Amino acid sequence: MTTVDAPVRTRARSDYADLSARIKQAGLLERRTAYYVLKFALTLGFFAAGWVGFVFLGASWWQLLVAAFLGVMSTQVAMLGHDAGHKQVTRTRASSYVIGVVLGNLLTGLSFGWWIDKHNRHHAHPNHGELDPDVAPAGPLVFLHGQAEGRTGLFAWLTRHQAAVFFPILLLEGLNLHVGSFEALRDGTVKARWREGSLLAVHLVAFVAAPFLVLTWGQALLFLAVHQAVFGFYMGCSFAPNHKGMPPLTEEEEQDYLRRQVLTSRNVRGGVLTDWTLGGLNYQIEHHLFPSMPRPNLRLAKPVVEGFCAERGVRYVETGLLDSYGQVLTHLHEVGEPARA
Repeated sequence: MTTVDAPVRTRARSDYADLSARIKQAGLLERRTAYYVLKFALTLGFFAAGWVGFVFLGASWWQLLVAAFLGVMSTQVAMLGHDAGHKQVTRTRASSYVIGVVLGNLLTGLSFGWWIDKHNRHHAHPNHGELDPDVAPAGPLVFLHGQAEGRTGLFAWLTRHQAAVFFPILLLEGLNLHVGSFEALRDGTVKARWREGSLLAVHLVAFVAAPFLVLTWGQALLFLAVHQAVFGFYMGCSFAPNHKGMPPLTEEEEQDYLRRQVLTSRNVRGGVLTDWTLGGLNYQIEHHLFPSMPRPNLRLAKPVVEGFCAERGVRYVETGLLDSYGQVLTHLHEVGEPARA
C-alpha cells in the first residue's frame, strides 16, 4: 500500500491545526444556548401548532395543506436532531442522545442510533466508495463512476434515467428512512433496541392512527401520502447538493483531513432564508471541518475557512442552490452512462 510521506503528513496536521486555532480564537466553537432555546421553541411550537390545527380543522380536504406544512416542520425537527447528534446543542453525549431520540424516534420516526452510526461513517470519509454509506449503490440510484455496471431489471432502467427520476424518487425518501430505521433495530446497528424501538412504535401508531381518527379514509390515506412525500422530498433536497458530483480524491488528499473534507464538499450560496431552509447544511465545508460547531456560527466561520483555503491553495467550492442541483443531475447522468451503453 502506498503511504503518504512524513512531510505531507506534517503539512496536513499543521494546516488543520492552524485553521482550528483561528476558529477557536474567534470563539466559533462555543455553545449558542440562547439561539437553540429560541430555535427549539419556535420549531416545536410551529410543529405542535400544525397538529392542533389538524384537530380543529376536522374532516376536510384542506387537511392536505396541513399535511404539507407538517412535512416541512417534520424536516425542521429532524434538522434539530442532526444538530443534537453532532453535540452542537449540548456538550454531553447523554443529553445529546436524549434530545436526539425525542426529536428523531418519537417525533419524526427516524432511529437516532441508526442515523448516528450512518452519519458518522459519512463524515469520516465523504464520497468514499467503500467507506461512505451515503454513496453506496444499495438503492435505485448510483452516485460514483463504476457503480452502474452490471445492473439489471428495474434498477438498470432507473440507473439509465436516474437524472430524470432523481427528484420524483425523493418523494419516497421519507419511507426509505423509516424502513431503514426499523431494519437497523433488527440487524443490531442500534444498541438500545428496546428503547429506540418503543419510541419508533409510539410514533408509528400515533402518526398513522391520528388521520384515521379525524378524517375520512380517503382523506387519511392522502394526508399520510402528502406528508411523507413532502418530508422525503425536503430531506433529500437538503442533503443532495452537498457532496454529489464532487471530484474523487487522490490518495494523498484522502489522507489529509482538511482536504478530504473541503474537496468533497460544496457550499450553497444564500442568505438567511437559505440558512433556514437547508438547516445550515448550505455551509457544508465548515460543517464537515467542525461538526460540533453550532449552526449559527457556520455563517461566521465561512470567511475564515474560505480565506484560509485560499492561502493554502485548497479548492473551495460554492455555488447557487439551482446550480448545485444542476451539477448533481449532470453528475447522475454521467455516472449512469454505462447502463445506457
